[in-house]
Amino acid sequence: MNMLNSFLLAQAGATQSATGIIVIGVITLILVILLFYLIPVGLWFQALVSGVKVNLLQLVVMRFRKVPPSVIVGSMIASHKAGIQLTRDELEAHFLAGGNVRLVVNALISADKANMDLSFKVATAIDLAGRDVLEAVKMSVNPKVINTPPVTAVAIDGIQLICKARVTVRANIKQLVGGAGEETVLARVGEGVVSAIGSANNHKHVLENPDVISKAVLGKGLDSGTAFEILSIDIADIDIGKNIGAILQMDQAEADKNIAQAKAEERRAMAVALEQEMKAKAQEARAKVILAEAEIPLAVAEAFRSGNMGIMDYYRFENIKADTKMRDQIAGTGEQKTATEPTGPRKK
Repeated sequence: MNMLNSFLLAQAGATQSATGIIVIGVITLILVILLFYLIPVGLWFQALVSGVKVNLLQLVVMRFRKVPPSVIVGSMIASHKAGIQLTRDELEAHFLAGGNVRLVVNALISADKANMDLSFKVATAIDLAGRDVLEAVKMSVNPKVINTPPVTAVAIDGIQLICKARVTVRANIKQLVGGAGEETVLARVGEGVVSAIGSANNHKHVLENPDVISKAVLGKGLDSGTAFEILSIDIADIDIGKNIGAILQMDQAEADKNIAQAKAEERRAMAVALEQEMKAKAQEARAKVILAEAEIPLAVAEAFRSGNMGIMDYYRFENIKADTKMRDQIAGTGEQKTATEPTGPRKK
């Protein structure tokens, strides 16, 4: 019985010892991993064999500054192998400013291989400005072709031309910071095309010599103040549009016709109004005549009463009226004249 208890106690002790060893091993492994994370010995050794001098303590301090040591050390190794001397402080400062360290270093290496004058200060300024500095370097080596949208312009003879151009540009490293972009270049090229076509006396001349547009546009210095340098402007296509001159003449003729019709209608209305006014005056004159004729019987009666007119005079007056009426009917005038000639006083 004592032997069994001793065996069980020995087994329990061995189990506890094994568990303690495992726990200690796990803790040790975690500490080693944490130590190698905080102290990147492998990265330090890689920099050492690459010829880049980096203090191991500086790598540890980078962790606390939230700067990835792998990015800084990798960029230093790449620049050192390319023959570009960059310091750790410069790379750390650019990273902390929000820049892309690897992109800047790659751009510097590409510019150095292409014999381009690009300093670290300019490269970091371009990167912090939000532009792709590596793409800019590639565009300086390999120019970019920009296709303009269709540009519509009208020659002096009134014919509309629709032009498409290809603009070959390369990046201007010195003006990438603060320089205008592609939209400004396209707008200026479009303005130059419109001006060149608008200055042509005949659209056929432009169709025969498209290089007139290219020369006129290039001579304006359109790349001034932009981030690009225009190498060439090639006219890809020119189409004939509408006859704007004829359309404008038709519109002007239509407007003139409407104006003439309005003036004629105004004159007609004035003539109608004048005619109505003359009719009213004629009616007024007829009314006056009727009033005057109505006074004739009264005058005759008064002449009878005063003795200035006798019965024979009255008969003679009526005969004259009848004779006048008969003459008018024979002449075919169709007018019934009622006016009578006054007679003087009868002489006794």
